[in-house]
Amino acid sequence: MTTKDIFKFFLCGFMTFTTTSCDDFLDREPLSFIAPDKYFVNATQLQSYLDNLYTPILPSHDIQYSYGIFGKDVDTDNQIYHVAHNMYTDDLYKVPHDENDNWNFELIYRCNYFLESVLQKYGDDIEGSKNIISGDLSTIKHYIGEAYFLRASEYFKRYMMFGDFPIITNTLKEDTQSLIEANKRSPRNEVARFILSDLDLAYNYLKAKEMSTTRINKDVALLLKSRVALFEGTWLKYFKGTAFVPNGEGWPGKSKDYNSNYKFKSGSIDEEINFFLDEAIKASELIADSYLSKLAENTGYLQQSLSEPANEYYDMFASEDLSTFDEVLLWRQYARGIITHNVNVAASTGNNGVGLTRGFVNNFLMDDGTPVYTHGTYADGDNYYMGDRTLHDLRQNRDTRLTLFLKEPGQKNILIENVEGTHGNAVEVYPNILNMDTNGASTGFLLRKGGSFDQKYYANGKGYTGAVCYRASEALLNYIEAYYERHKTLDSKARKYWEKLRTRAGITGTIEATVAATDMIEEAKNDWAAYSAGNLLDDKMLYNIRRERRCEMIAEGLRFMDLCRWRAMDQLITKPYIVEGFHLWNTPIQDWYGDKLVADGTSKSNVSSPDESEYYRPYRKNSKQVCYNGLTWRLAHYLKPVMIKQFMVTSPDGSSIEQSPLYQNPYWSTVSDTPAEK
Repeated sequence: MTTKDIFKFFLCGFMTFTTTSCDDFLDREPLSFIAPDKYFVNATQLQSYLDNLYTPILPSHDIQYSYGIFGKDVDTDNQIYHVAHNMYTDDLYKVPHDENDNWNFELIYRCNYFLESVLQKYGDDIEGSKNIISGDLSTIKHYIGEAYFLRASEYFKRYMMFGDFPIITNTLKEDTQSLIEANKRSPRNEVARFILSDLDLAYNYLKAKEMSTTRINKDVALLLKSRVALFEGTWLKYFKGTAFVPNGEGWPGKSKDYNSNYKFKSGSIDEEINFFLDEAIKASELIADSYLSKLAENTGYLQQSLSEPANEYYDMFASEDLSTFDEVLLWRQYARGIITHNVNVAASTGNNGVGLTRGFVNNFLMDDGTPVYTHGTYADGDNYYMGDRTLHDLRQNRDTRLTLFLKEPGQKNILIENVEGTHGNAVEVYPNILNMDTNGASTGFLLRKGGSFDQKYYANGKGYTGAVCYRASEALLNYIEAYYERHKTLDSKARKYWEKLRTRAGITGTIEATVAATDMIEEAKNDWAAYSAGNLLDDKMLYNIRRERRCEMIAEGLRFMDLCRWRAMDQLITKPYIVEGFHLWNTPIQDWYGDKLVADGTSKSNVSSPDESEYYRPYRKNSKQVCYNGLTWRLAHYLKPVMIKQFMVTSPDGSSIEQSPLYQNPYWSTVSDTPAEK
């Protein structure tokens, strides 16, 4: 084993500043790592360096390469793709030997390099030190804040993947011992505390200068702080006593000398939980109070002609310039012919093969605040709930977040014609469940979120509407949940925030009426978050707080994060979940497809059999499909396994896994290509 090998696997991926590979990076000086005395000498260079970190680190900055803004919750109980993810199987999700995005420190290293280099040159005159970077001092200070935020963001992603993780704040010498030592894993809560401290630093520096909302700002730092604190506080609560938290039974960190005597800074895990929940409350309250009166207005109606009023809430996800939406704290700007995506085309066709689940659709309340199942059967309703035999009926008298974003054949997708838009459907067509490419509807339920009414954005791969990264309504949700988890009651602010969100969604009933009408047995049929640690929740208020989060943040990438921190998949271990889509058989929907439906269970079958359910079951067409018998779970899957190559290159002899300072995550082995043990 060479130092070069450790450095390659420990710190490198593929550089985005240059076209060189990791090997090239070690052999010559890339442009991104010019010596500090030659670079970082003016504010423009600081901005240029950081601009190149936005895309790989920030959420919604890579939507042209993913399922799009309407597909960020794929592989959860909210949305699925045509093919089930291996993590919902017993034996197909395995320990990798060498995986490009596993245990990767490249982006952290680049943030550290910036901070280490720039802070040596930066000083403000108040403390008597001299800043030797040319440019406006407040702008320079702002860019330092951006670097702290970016490092915190990247650390948050890594810690969500792995839990315990090394904390590295400086660039490392290229020698074997330093790199091996740097692999020592800090307990997950210490990593979370480190992220919070970086966000505090970011906030302090970012206060120096107000920027466009296309750049990181102090409010975004507070919002992310509330997200991180809520994540760790609830994770510690629901995994308390297990191998997934420090000092829990079977915690693998205990096997290493450097963690063997670990003690919580707060004194106990209960106090640690309270610490994080209190931090979430404080951070989210500041944002929620500032933006409560600035949230986008929702008319409750989908605009279908230019003579009708526009819906600001809908347009917030489908406009070119999001700077006019106060609720949007950070967004990515695209530009015609320069930086583009295909969100609008996909929103008007098959959602890139991603579909909403029946469970998600059922979870939305009626507009009086009562659950659907209190109004007759799911299929037929009671003439207030109109049943689900047509997509039109299903959308009636419901939470307007569903009626706005769930597509229905015949709706107009384009109101402003433009010859630039060569793709997509101007009028919504029947969902094509028989097509298995990106135009196919995997469940029959399709989302229009992100779809503009202006045809100029519908050229194939050439769309340039903006993409939301963070918005203020999440702060309201974070406060409500954190406060309730901490105090088991709602204070006046939590109630005010929640009522604001419900009113915007067109819900007229009271919170108490919704809670009183909630039947947890029924909710469990539609929502994994009805469970924690395999147990059905007995707190209906807490459950409805989770429901509100699910319905407000449709497809914005928070669902899997939330399910993990709530420990909401344990029940799948003993009771696999059959995913369902729309009501296909014995309904007018069946007639859309004529005689093309084949449900004989063979390889030619293109839909599930009506003999087992009238609802379309995407993974039950034939027995060779992944997850044919339902989505299941292993405890280990809450965290990713550390790749085996990393153990080897951090071992003194380059091969003895047991000599590495690393330890594997709970219930994963240190043998490549093996499934979880539990």
